[in-house]
Amino acid sequence: MFLPVFLYYFIFCYLPMPGILIAFKNFTPGHGVFGGDWVGLKWLDQFVHSRYFWRLLRNTFLLAFYPLVIGFSIPILFAICVVEIKNGLFKRFAQTVTYLPHFISTVVIAGMIINFLSPTDGIVNTFLASMGMAKINFMMAPEWFRSIFTASGIWQSFGFSSIIYIAAIMGIDQEMYDSGKIDGVNKFQEVWHLTLPSLKPTIVILFLLSIGGIMSVNFEKVYLLYNGATYETADVISTYVYRQGIESQNFGFATAVGLFNSIISFILVYVANQASRRVNDMSLW
Repeated sequence: MFLPVFLYYFIFCYLPMPGILIAFKNFTPGHGVFGGDWVGLKWLDQFVHSRYFWRLLRNTFLLAFYPLVIGFSIPILFAICVVEIKNGLFKRFAQTVTYLPHFISTVVIAGMIINFLSPTDGIVNTFLASMGMAKINFMMAPEWFRSIFTASGIWQSFGFSSIIYIAAIMGIDQEMYDSGKIDGVNKFQEVWHLTLPSLKPTIVILFLLSIGGIMSVNFEKVYLLYNGATYETADVISTYVYRQGIESQNFGFATAVGLFNSIISFILVYVANQASRRVNDMSLW
């Protein structure tokens, strides 16, 4: 059962690692990974001193930070609410409805967002017009992009993300709850003093994993939703790498930018792991 997983990561994650050398070479197709002149940190220096550096870093961080801050607690709260539902039929209905968006293709999600926010016949602008308000061209307004990206991401993922918390809650010793009821705790006290402390190890591990992916913003969704008018708030490192590497065929520069992104991600997860170990005595390693 482990073999397919091992082969996937070995072929697609570990086997291509020698390609990192392209970040330090003047790479041209046909000469191979080990061909081309060695340029050292030229591409990285060029990126750091480019006019887009701080914009890309800011956008990448914010588009990952907002969903983490706003959306990280929602699956936990939803899991607690689902476990408390006594009606089995309604519980299964609520879980199914919230799980389904996770399985919808990113392309379809982006199409839905664009159609719903259309300035001509989108449902949102139709509602605004019916309320006597001016229509808004959301997809061409840079100030709206982060809100749209964050809200749609939370809607799409919170249900599926709650599964692991529901499983963790179901594994809590029920005798603790029985003891709490004997001591006269109310439902809020039960959640605050029994459920959440029992979920602490799961929450810490998932939070650390989320920190590790904070620089890996959903490339497909950003690419499908952004445009030239929203670059100021929407353009992230991964989309910039795509434009430089695939569209402009500047492979060495694009690889250096991607490597920079990976190094920042590693530093973030390492710092978060060390901080968690010192504060909570819990860590990934």
